[in-house]
Parts: sequence; structure tokens; C-alpha cells
Amino acid sequence: MQAVILAGGEGHRLRPLTRSRPKVLLPVANRPIIDYVIDSLVVNGIRDIIVVAGYRKEQLVRHLNEPGYNVDVVIQKKQLGAADALKCAGGLIKDDFLVLPGDNYIGPSAISAIKDRRNAMLISDHPQPFNFGVVDLKGGLVSAISEKPGDVSGMPVSTGVFSLSKEIFGRMGDLEIPDIISGLIKDGETIEAIHTKDWLDAVYPWDLLKMNKNVLKGISPENAGVISRNAIISGPVRIGEGTIIGSNSVINGPVVIGEDCTIGPNTCIMPGTSIGSRVRIDPFAYIEDSLIMDDSVVGSHSRVTDSVVGGGAVLADHTSTKKSEYCFESDGYFGRSEFGAIIGDGVSSTPFTVYSAAVVGNFVSIEEGRLIKGNLPDYAVVR
Repeated sequence: MQAVILAGGEGHRLRPLTRSRPKVLLPVANRPIIDYVIDSLVVNGIRDIIVVAGYRKEQLVRHLNEPGYNVDVVIQKKQLGAADALKCAGGLIKDDFLVLPGDNYIGPSAISAIKDRRNAMLISDHPQPFNFGVVDLKGGLVSAISEKPGDVSGMPVSTGVFSLSKEIFGRMGDLEIPDIISGLIKDGETIEAIHTKDWLDAVYPWDLLKMNKNVLKGISPENAGVISRNAIISGPVRIGEGTIIGSNSVINGPVVIGEDCTIGPNTCIMPGTSIGSRVRIDPFAYIEDSLIMDDSVVGSHSRVTDSVVGGGAVLADHTSTKKSEYCFESDGYFGRSEFGAIIGDGVSSTPFTVYSAAVVGNFVSIEEGRLIKGNLPDYAVVR
């Protein structure tokens, strides 16, 4: 069987984190999201994999050209939706195939459940079904799909994972995938609904925290770094080559730390944390339930919790993040979430800055320690 991974989208609702990278390359437990999709396919014996790249395609092509990947890449020249992306792969499809979003976590059991079914859709539960195609069911079969409707709490959603036959390309025209599925049902075709719990999507930046914690549950301990004799490591902790863990530091897994990092001394890294490569966590800092991307710095006596920190950010000493309620509007829907901070790439802030439910754009400069709430656009300067 073949698989087509759709990886051309921009992921605009994950800004500021997708301004400089495609959503499929956002790191979760220090690996790009798309890697988990590819791994799940390979574990299930599916190795004929086509990836459709689009937004910032050069980064994705470079990543997939690294050793260990064996996929075909086709380019979607303009981001015209999932169906257009699927059309780009049509010339390489030989028979029945799977189509999957490359920006979702899709576990091996989810692939196993659908790979041998013909004309099937993977469905799941989600606390915010209005962000997805909501599925009506009758006797285990799909009877209708409603794309991003209103109040449909409790209804299952489409994960965007389908098992389809090659004949689907003759039906596409200018239709989107849900419309094609609806057309099949109207013409008497049966579309089997297969429920899975082994799936997560990050619609908004703060959703990455849940995905990160979920993936970290499955890591195994590994140490390629240098750990001080006075450091305390407990639970599953993975430490990359060249990383130094300073004296009197405490790390409670599950935690992943990348390569060439400097941690401590006297730091505390708590569960649910991923720290990228070449990161510096200064003495007496406390990190928990957070995702720290490559080349960032967290200053001494800082407390970072429930937060995403973008690549190359520099948070000076005595920085704090405080989990608070955040209200947002997206595509006409008003929602709420809770987190400390979403901090874009290249942000710098001075000592005694406090972030509380803050979404801080890329390359923002905070030049005076103060409370930051709400949204700051890219390149803003706070004095």
C-alpha cells in the first residue's frame, strides 16, 4: 500500500511559530511532527510514501533529504487546499492508498486500524470539534461530513486520515476532500468510520503543549551527555550528545534535552518538558510542562511553565510565565485556553519580565521588565 502525506499547508493559526517554518516541522519532543507520521507508516509496513510539500518547501525537502528517510517528494506550487495537494501526488498513485495530514500526531495503532480497509475514514473525539469536519454516523458508516460547523459538542471529527482507491482522482474536479467523500456517499458508496484515540492535532500554538506531553509519555531513557555526580535524574529522561548537566540540578522525567545544551547548575527541569539543542538554562531556573526550541536561553532564577519558547529566544534572569486564561477569536469562533506564554523566534526580554497568557510575535524586544499579557506583533519593541 502507498501513503500520501499532505505537508504543504501554512498553519496560519499557529503563528508566530509557523512564520519561519512549516507546521509539519514544528518540534514535539525534539522531533518534527511529520517524523511521527512517517514512523507510524513504516512500523505498519508502509514504505511507499509520497510527501506533498508547499509552504517553505525548501526546509521540508532539506529535512527529508537527510539520511534515514526514503520518501518521494512532490511540490504543491500554490497552497490551494488539501484536495489540490492530493492531486499533485496523483501521477504516482498505483492502487489503494492512505492519505494523511503531515501536521498531526498519528500513532502506529491508528494506522494499523485503517490500513487494510477500503474506503474508510479515521475519526476521533476532540474537545473543540468546530475546528474540524464533524462526522455523522449510521451503523458504523459515515453518513455526512459538516466542515467546521457551529455547536456540535460531543460529535466525532475527521482526523483527515482516509483509505481511498485510485478511482477517487476521477471525482475530484475542484472539490475539497469532504465534498468528494460526501459525493461518494450520495452515490451509494460506503465509507467506514474507524475510531482512534492515537491522534492529536495542534490547531493553535498552545495545543503543542498537550501534544508534547503525550509524546513524551513514550520515550525511553537515554544519556549521551555529561551529568554531574551531584545531579539527580529520575524517570525517563533523554539527554543528547554534548549536553552538560550541572551540579545539584534536578531532572524529573519524562523530559527530552537535545544536543550541546548547558543545564544548570542548580536548575530544576520537571515533567512534560522538551528542550531543544544548543539551549542554555542558567542556574536556579525552573522549567515545567514547556517546549523550549533550539538555540534559546533561559536566564537564572527564572520560572517557565506551560509555555512554548521559539528558536533563538533570550529570556533574561528572573523571567516568569504565569498560566492564565487567554481568550481568542478564530474564523468567527470565540474560544478560551490557559497557558503561560507562546514566545516566537528571536524574542529578547530583560530581567523581571512576567508573561501571563501572552502570545509574543517573532523578534519582539522587551526592553523593560514588566507584565506582558495578550498579543504582541512581530518585531514589536516594548520600552
